[in-house]
Amino acid sequence: MMPQPDRPSATPRYVFVYGTLRAGGSNDIARWRPAPQLVGEAEIAGTLYDLGAYPGARLGGAARVRGEVYRIDTALESQLDQLEDVRPDDQGEYLKREVQVQVGARALACLVYEIQLERVAGRPVIASGDWIRRG
Repeated sequence: MMPQPDRPSATPRYVFVYGTLRAGGSNDIARWRPAPQLVGEAEIAGTLYDLGAYPGARLGGAARVRGEVYRIDTALESQLDQLEDVRPDDQGEYLKREVQVQVGARALACLVYEIQLERVAGRPVIASGDWIRRG
């Protein structure tokens, strides 16, 4: 049998980033490898909390969280899981969720890293929903 060349997964994966992984952020996703592909800017339903050096979003409700959507490789997804402290027992800092995100005319199933509820107790809300322009 002939070896098969490495190919991207047949099912693309997308991630919605809203904090330090956004363009210009301290963990700018564009610097990660394998390189992600920017799809566009978007908003999701949720509340954004200021945790000091980074934010955390809780999904749902009437408020909006601004961010960016990227197409990613499964190897990069694993790295993001480590950065966000996602654990199989759901006891890490973040939970990995999948939500429908409207990016222009496209609705995409995107991974979103949601902060654990107990981590935002007493933390200030970023009313604009925009970590980069919170200032």
